[in-house]
Amino acid sequence: MTSWLIKGEGLLATLLLAIIVLLVFAAGVMRWFGHPLVWSVDLAQLLFVWVSFLGADMALRKRAHIGIDYLVKRLPATARAALDLVLGAVVLGFLLTMVVMGYELTMLNLERQFGDSGISYAFVTGAVPAGCLLLSVTLLGQMVRTVRGLRTRPEPVFAPAPSAIHAEEVVP
Repeated sequence: MTSWLIKGEGLLATLLLAIIVLLVFAAGVMRWFGHPLVWSVDLAQLLFVWVSFLGADMALRKRAHIGIDYLVKRLPATARAALDLVLGAVVLGFLLTMVVMGYELTMLNLERQFGDSGISYAFVTGAVPAGCLLLSVTLLGQMVRTVRGLRTRPEPVFAPAPSAIHAEEVVP
C-alpha cells in the first residue's frame, strides 16, 4: 500500500472511533434525560466492527499482534524466514476464505435490518470481507518483503532482539 492509503486508513479508524465515543456518550446523556437514542448504540456497534478490522490491519502492518517467539527467534535467519512464509501462507489462505465467505454472508444479509436502526445488516457483515481483504494485502506485502530480504541479504532477515547489556557497557 502507498503511504497515503496507510495514513487514510489510520485517519478513518481514528474518525470512526471518535464517532463511536460520541454516540455512546450521547446515548448515555439522552438516556439520563429520559430520551434514549436506541439507534445510536446500534450504529456504534456497527462502527466498532469496522474499527476492529482497520485496527487489526494497522497492527499487522507493524507486526504488533501477540506472538510467542521464544523458540522462533532462536532459529537461523533463513529458517525463521521460511517459517514466516509458511505460516503467512496458512493465514493468507484463511483470510482469503473469509473474504469469499464474508461476501456470501453479506449478500445473504442485504434485506435483514440491524437492530432498531433500519440499517441493512450487510453493512455489519461487509466488514468481514473488506477487513480480511485489507489484512490479506498487508500480509502478502510482508511475505514479498521477506522473500526479497532473503534474496538481497543472506543473513539476517530479521533484526536480532536488542540485548539489555552490551559487553562494551560493562564497567568493572
